[in-house]
Amino acid sequence: MILIQPELHNRRAFLRRSGQLALAGSALPFALNLAAVGEAAAFNATDYKALVCVFLFGGNDYANTVVAYDDASYNRYSTIRGGGAGQAAGGVALAKAALTPTLLNPRAALPGARQYALHPAMGALAGLFNTGKAAVQLNVGPLVVPLTRAQYSGNDRRNFPVPPKLFSHNDQQSVWQSSSPEGATKGWGGHIGDLALSSNANSLFTCISVTGNAVFLSGEQALTQQIGSGGAVGINAVKGNVYGSAAVRQAVAQLVQQPRTQLLENEYNRIATRAVNAESQVTSALAAAPLATAFPGGNPLADQLRTVARLIGGRNVLGAKRQVFLVSLGGFDLHDNLVAQQATLMARLSDAMAAFYNATVEMGVADKVTAFTASDFGRTLVSNGDGSDHGWGGHHFVVGGAVKGAAFYGAAPPVSVGNTAAPEDQWHVGQGRLLPSTSVDQYAATLARWFGVSDTELAGVLPNLRNFGRADYPVNLGFLV
Repeated sequence: MILIQPELHNRRAFLRRSGQLALAGSALPFALNLAAVGEAAAFNATDYKALVCVFLFGGNDYANTVVAYDDASYNRYSTIRGGGAGQAAGGVALAKAALTPTLLNPRAALPGARQYALHPAMGALAGLFNTGKAAVQLNVGPLVVPLTRAQYSGNDRRNFPVPPKLFSHNDQQSVWQSSSPEGATKGWGGHIGDLALSSNANSLFTCISVTGNAVFLSGEQALTQQIGSGGAVGINAVKGNVYGSAAVRQAVAQLVQQPRTQLLENEYNRIATRAVNAESQVTSALAAAPLATAFPGGNPLADQLRTVARLIGGRNVLGAKRQVFLVSLGGFDLHDNLVAQQATLMARLSDAMAAFYNATVEMGVADKVTAFTASDFGRTLVSNGDGSDHGWGGHHFVVGGAVKGAAFYGAAPPVSVGNTAAPEDQWHVGQGRLLPSTSVDQYAATLARWFGVSDTELAGVLPNLRNFGRADYPVNLGFLV
């Protein structure tokens, strides 16, 4: 038999499809409960560490997030974005006076006396930066190899390939998470999880998503444990009475958990048993970790991060030494209403990440937990009238007690639309789209090394990393101790 897509016909896919055929509508979380078939040990962790990816779906506007503040740069930013006279707000430009409370004060000055402030709604995150608990990675995005603008614009794709399907939401979300376009089945968070499985007493709780399914946490062996921001996902017919009858509930619980002689039935019931046990363990872990730290209400990202914090607090119940988490916030595809809508999003991001950091301090693990942002892409510096369009590189945040904070990493791109051959336009590919000067692979490698992945194992986690590592594209960006 010839298989058109042989990778879809492995044991895991077979079990997944057969599980989907049975008891439709029972909400059995199959993907939560296939533990690793084997153990792949990168390190034998004796301490605890966690990575938390905060994905901003839709493509965040970089220019109004980390905003040019020095007069020369701000004036160019304001002119390009339609700002008013006297550094007032206009078009999609923010007023300079509004940025003063969120001015970032790095330990070392940027070249050319460059300065940045955060969006006015990001006071909490600016505070973390200025107290050394957060850093900014400038102009990071997907790259296959280091590129100049001339190489990007040229026709030599053999020597100078570009990431597939640039400026496409679904594809660039996948490329950020997996180095491959939409349809990828494994992500670098999952590959990191693969290497950590044997460090955890229960490998099921290595990779946890509080935001649904995403390729980021899928590995060769590590699968994603999905939970809701309100807690563990249970099987309704097992967890509660059915038709008001405890007897029916008990019968269903027995039917979906007892051993069977038929192979597929037995496999299904084995997985159902794991689901029931996992729900119980997660519930116990959350109960073991009440938090005094206040998280903002009406903030879906804060709800997710509060759950992550409580799972970290209950790590001993889960038997976890190394964990990778995914949370997310959507709504960033702001072709319109950028100024009005981004303010709410930036406030949610800033307040949620600050509360999460404070929770790690409360639990005494601030230096053991690193949170970082990612997004489909940055956006154009040039306004389309009321918003900005799909871009490429963008600026991102890293937060935690192990972060070498109050610092910018990477090269500060000149404020330009990139329409000339001048040297200052080398990092632009038109309309103010940033050609990344730092690759996602470098960003991810820095996080992975801190987590415990060895240099020799990084190539298996990040397939394009072998193309970097030279002096101007280092593997270790230096933002973590």
